[in-house]
Amino acid sequence: MLHHLSIDLETFSSVPIGKAGAYKYIQSPDFEILLFAYSVDGSPVEIVDLARGEILPEWLYAAVKSPEYIKHAYNAAFEWYCLSKFYGFMLPVNQWRDTMLHGLYCGFTAGLDATGKALGLPAEKQKLAVGKSLIRYFCVPCAPTKTNGGRTRNYPKHDPDKWELFKTYCIGDVVTEMEIDARLSAFPVPDDIEKQWQTDLTINARGVSVDMGMVRGALEIDAASRDSLMEEAVRITGLENPNSIAQLSQWLEKATNTPVTDLRKDTVAAMLESQAVTGYAERMLEIRQELGKTSTKKYDAIEVAVCGDGRVRGLLQFYGANRTGRWAGRLVQVQNLPRTYIGQLPLARDAVRNKESDKLRVLYGSVPDTLSQLIRTSFVASRGNKLVDADFSAIEARVISWLAGEQWRLEVFRTHGKIYEASASQMFGVPIEKIKKGNPEYELRQKGKVAELALGYQGSSGALISMGALKMGIPEEDLSDIVTRWRDANKMIVDLWYSLESAAVSVIQTGAPAGVRGLILAREFDIEHNLDFLTITLPSKRKLYYASPELGANQWGRPSILYRGVNQTTKQWTQLETYGGKLVENVVQAIARDCLAAAIEHLEEAGFPVVFHVHDEVVIDCPESRADLDAVVQIMTQPIPWAADLPLNADGWVGDFFKKD
Repeated sequence: MLHHLSIDLETFSSVPIGKAGAYKYIQSPDFEILLFAYSVDGSPVEIVDLARGEILPEWLYAAVKSPEYIKHAYNAAFEWYCLSKFYGFMLPVNQWRDTMLHGLYCGFTAGLDATGKALGLPAEKQKLAVGKSLIRYFCVPCAPTKTNGGRTRNYPKHDPDKWELFKTYCIGDVVTEMEIDARLSAFPVPDDIEKQWQTDLTINARGVSVDMGMVRGALEIDAASRDSLMEEAVRITGLENPNSIAQLSQWLEKATNTPVTDLRKDTVAAMLESQAVTGYAERMLEIRQELGKTSTKKYDAIEVAVCGDGRVRGLLQFYGANRTGRWAGRLVQVQNLPRTYIGQLPLARDAVRNKESDKLRVLYGSVPDTLSQLIRTSFVASRGNKLVDADFSAIEARVISWLAGEQWRLEVFRTHGKIYEASASQMFGVPIEKIKKGNPEYELRQKGKVAELALGYQGSSGALISMGALKMGIPEEDLSDIVTRWRDANKMIVDLWYSLESAAVSVIQTGAPAGVRGLILAREFDIEHNLDFLTITLPSKRKLYYASPELGANQWGRPSILYRGVNQTTKQWTQLETYGGKLVENVVQAIARDCLAAAIEHLEEAGFPVVFHVHDEVVIDCPESRADLDAVVQIMTQPIPWAADLPLNADGWVGDFFKKD
């Protein structure tokens, strides 16, 4: 008989977990588990005070290792790795379940307290507000003062009352975790998603090797470059602090005789493009651009997070985007690394490693910009290995074409794959063979490209502008024509927007399920726990959840789909609005995510260890003898059982360091 063991740990480490991540935090020599709170099969919570010399009961020590006990925790990756260090070996991941994942899967936010509130847990079952101050007191080093006798750490003996409260807090976390699991029990996480989470745990713990010689060289060069630029800025302007927006704005207004409203990135770029800005003013704006490159801070993030063996762990958050289930970046944020445009990457990397800033300046011009572009090359193959990188080609465009049944697009993806040219051909009635370099018709490709990038999810002229249509040289008066032509050429996709919206409105109104292109929309309730969801079952059988759905009226007076979720600007749990195109975007990105997840499982099973992945791209670190791109691509593009006719394609490279090919 299987038992369920719910766990919460309180720990100490001198490593700052927020910046360095859990893996480096736990690997610290001074890491220790202070408290171990647990419950078996919902029984009252017990606690073991390890900090005061108590030891785990023999049965509990055995249970943590036993397949007869399924271990549950909130953000279970932390407890799993803590206890793996405590036991001296990696505990089997298939015995663990993550209650945070359960909440994320059902459309709630991360964070025990936030999820408890969103679920309407009574106050006594929510996380104690005083908990954060107790964690600061007992779980991290303290500053030595005369008052505390010069100590650098607080022990239970230093405040026994606080310690007893801390134990109550730890017990409360287990109670909350179990209550969340109980409330969501009617909406279980599917077994295949649990398996993907376990694989993700393995990948995050595996980590990726980094070139610390290059990272340290980049940090030294960047610091010297910034000092030099600041000195030049002071010489030019005479300002005490040329980095001050107020001071520099006043100086620029005098220098250019024009008002300066702000110094945001786009504003500075626009001013530099203006021929009115010349001389010292132009140079100051260039310096402002150079100093504004925050992407080089990722070198700092790598240095802080790297473990003793030269690997960075915990780069990905499973189900980080809880609307679609996609992964989110953590620590170094590999999901938004700067692109690399410079050539001769090995030469540039050697110059950074050797701290040859003059060589960088001569070869590439801007030193900060070059360092920014080289960040991704800090991730390298392990000694004796190669990186194999494979990226799904135009995965979202393929998925939306497949989901909508847009046959001409599917034929493109099953043959030449030139969707930008094919789209322009459909939109403007020009034979595709004429849309090639050297022909006047080739300028139509740009319109096809921006339309493809901007319009698939019910975007209009504003979406084209956001995607850079005006910067591409497309006149603003042409934008509405591009929108009309693209929609006329993609009637099945347009129909998908409106069909999905209409089905969602109907399901919310009537409670009766509805089907659209293989998707099942339903209203799911748990009256006992006051839970109400609009769900969309994907072809993979995974569900997307929209909590507390209801109908309002949009700005055109038509029914508006409302639900509760996290506002991406305020990060607050609040009511949000959606519509057909946005629902299609959610579904398409979710299906693309499921394709990636299936590929990762197959690669791991085939002995290709994934070290991280970015959007639709996987990075594998394997022995050179096994670094076979064709084999990896074949695995990634094998037909998926629930989407056998979805035309997948992938390509990539084999190399010593991460790059954008």
